[in-house]
Amino acid sequence: MTGTPRARAREQTLADITRIGREHLARDGAAALSLRAVARDLGVVSSAVYRYVKSRDELLTLLVVEGYTELGDAAAAALGAAPADSPRARFHALGHAVRDWALREKACYGLLFGSPVPGYRAPAERTTGPGTRVVNALVSLIDDAHRAGLLRPVSAPAAAPPLRENLVAIRAELGLDLPDEVLLRGVLVWSSLFGAVNFEVFGQYGPDTFTDPRSLFDHHLSVLAETVGLLG
Repeated sequence: MTGTPRARAREQTLADITRIGREHLARDGAAALSLRAVARDLGVVSSAVYRYVKSRDELLTLLVVEGYTELGDAAAAALGAAPADSPRARFHALGHAVRDWALREKACYGLLFGSPVPGYRAPAERTTGPGTRVVNALVSLIDDAHRAGLLRPVSAPAAAPPLRENLVAIRAELGLDLPDEVLLRGVLVWSSLFGAVNFEVFGQYGPDTFTDPRSLFDHHLSVLAETVGLLG
């Protein structure tokens, strides 16, 4: 921590509120989150907590930002440790980092990617940046592979005009050099990656269908890497 003693104290109190809120999230679920209950566990009156966090929705936003930040950090660390010249290995590292964090932090992952919390809407100005780190890393991985000649050519049906306009906007916003068919397959890979994680985290496969879920997920990653044409 840095800054004045007062700033450090405020930072520590916010960290304690977030930590306890996260414990309550795991125990009771997002819909039951209560600042009064957080204050009770913190050992202060509720009015003291409201000086730092004004509402349940603000606490949820703190938890959303913290979750996205942790997930983004996990993905970045995995990519940093993966071979720079192997897009396929980097994609597997990214995918397993997402899965490992999701299984370790199921309640927080559920807040990010599960059912919406009744009455709560995450503010885009605070959550979009942290929330897009993983998809931006994935898109950059594919784009880097394309620029380096490490992306096998793929074919796909031509995109309809409205979709092509969307792809033009995406390329301009992210500074990409990807043809339509690759960018569209990248979208498929993105949705499929998180779909596979969701199925496991939320128990959609059933308890006894697959005895080695990690091997199943690794197979999914291999199929997705082939789908988009990653080499290495």
